[in-house]
Amino acid sequence: MHTEATTKSDYPSGVMPPIEPCMVWEVTKVRPLSRHRLLVSFLDGVFGIVDMSALVNSLDAGVFAALRDEALFRQVFIQYGAVTWPGELDLAPDAMHDEIQANGEWVLA
Repeated sequence: MHTEATTKSDYPSGVMPPIEPCMVWEVTKVRPLSRHRLLVSFLDGVFGIVDMSALVNSLDAGVFAALRDEALFRQVFIQYGAVTWPGELDLAPDAMHDEIQANGEWVLA
């Protein structure tokens, strides 16, 4: 068993590139807006609007129909880098990032 820590004193610090985040689509901020819209920001600085109004109010809303309740919609939070609501509802952050980066907005229908 080793009783002493060994270090590499001759390891050149400039050889390894700095570690950069690889999940640029990770959501860092989310704020609910009126009419079932969200303002979101991502790890890489991309930000924009997610418009869920058509989805939430459609006949095919499925589990997202619960978000018609404005009080529940406003309980949005971030979990593991994804926009999430109570009841295990969440949105795919990678698809959201790509659409917002391209268009400034992600409209869910």
